[in-house]
Amino acid sequence: MTARTSSLNALVVESLLFARRHLVRWRNEPLLPIQSVAYPTLLLIIYHLLVSESLVRLAGTDNLNGLVPLCALAGGMFGALGAGFSIPGERRCGLLSRFWTFPVHRASALIGRLLAEGARTVVSTALITGIGIAMGLRFQASWLALIPYLVVPVVMVMTFAMVVTTLALAVGPDGSAMYTYLGTASIGLVFSSSGVAPMEMFPSWLRPLIQFQPMSPPIELMRALSEGGGVLWPVLGTLAWVVFFAVVFVPLAVRNYRIAAETGV
Repeated sequence: MTARTSSLNALVVESLLFARRHLVRWRNEPLLPIQSVAYPTLLLIIYHLLVSESLVRLAGTDNLNGLVPLCALAGGMFGALGAGFSIPGERRCGLLSRFWTFPVHRASALIGRLLAEGARTVVSTALITGIGIAMGLRFQASWLALIPYLVVPVVMVMTFAMVVTTLALAVGPDGSAMYTYLGTASIGLVFSSSGVAPMEMFPSWLRPLIQFQPMSPPIELMRALSEGGGVLWPVLGTLAWVVFFAVVFVPLAVRNYRIAAETGV
């Protein structure tokens, strides 16, 4: 029992050290965290200015409660994509292989990367939410709902980062094509979600696809937290996607990381 506790403590400490490495790198090269905030902030402001009045006339709401979650998730996802670009370079220069030889837990490097993504997402989500509040976003039930409101994007972005990491390790040292395809798919998910417009504005035949795609449940969960509505079904939908991606991609990420580190190519 003591040995198991000691191993777990070591894993936590080592993962935090790897997370700190990424955070220090982003602090010294701030382009990626700036982009992960600047792009969704511009999207939030411009989309709200251009579309909100039309939505009020058509649906009776400016959809700010859906637009802010959409932008928070989009910022985190595109930040995870940008961070994933560093993986092929780390693989080419042998950094992954050196990490593999360190006397640390094998999972600590991967967990550290995900923790760093989570920390960056908390900051970017807080900034975007603050801008949304300045534009009129309100938490109708309680401001305590702000806490889970900030947690939802963290969970989703860490899950998405695992997908990005898995694929980046699978395609080899040159993964530019993969990032193009994954970026295109991410943009498609963002702009075909319930955050773009209220669900009733979509054609009836399209609503099931919009409602159950990976972006919509967390957006609806964040909307419910701000409006004080029911959260059961959005929580279940969000957890279903998180569990699905975790079951599929966590074993693949560990396997691909081991292969990349051991082969060095």
